[in-house]
Amino acid sequence: MRILLVEDDVNVAETVRRMMVAEGWVVDVVHDGTAGLEKILSERFDIVVLDIMMPGRNGYEVVREARAAGVWTPVLMLTAKDGEYDQADAFDFGADDYLTKPFSSVVLTARLRALARRTAPERPAILTAGDLTLDPAAHIVRRGDQELTLTPREFSLLAFLMRNKGAVVTKTEILDAVWDVNYHGDENVVEVYVSYLRRRIDTPFNRKAIETVRGVGYRLSPAG
Repeated sequence: MRILLVEDDVNVAETVRRMMVAEGWVVDVVHDGTAGLEKILSERFDIVVLDIMMPGRNGYEVVREARAAGVWTPVLMLTAKDGEYDQADAFDFGADDYLTKPFSSVVLTARLRALARRTAPERPAILTAGDLTLDPAAHIVRRGDQELTLTPREFSLLAFLMRNKGAVVTKTEILDAVWDVNYHGDENVVEVYVSYLRRRIDTPFNRKAIETVRGVGYRLSPAG
């Protein structure tokens, strides 16, 4: 599942991003409403998590303009504004759910899974590449009929590669999507985890799903 998080508080954004990544979801983060709306209108997400009080456009304006443009991606408002009129305004402008701060990771992730289920008929819940499948909601990976055991980081890496199957992704793009934004270590850590992942999904099955594109990055073959 690919989620867009629009939150101007960098610390809150990182905390929420970690919660989502721990579930195996791919998360894009922006810190103002204008940038958030641009991504909503130009890219495809499964869910948008949207703060209300932000620089540029506020959350109400973002969801209203997205709906006016015909974008019906589910939106969860995540905000400190807890008044009943604040919530009513959010729903009237087009939000699908509303969660006030502070919140628990259990409740947040449960709400997001519920939103994903509501829209499941319109989008594939399970990612596929040949006989390799990844179920983000159930957190299950299979090669054919065999279920594979992956660490949370390996799962997040595979989900990102499968979301972008057939396309070359750079180490920087992988770090941005799978690692913490505060990670400032060697980007070669990506090579290490790609190697780990190959041992899980490729080597035991005599496959080469993850291709190295020298000098650029990695590509997951659509054929798995």
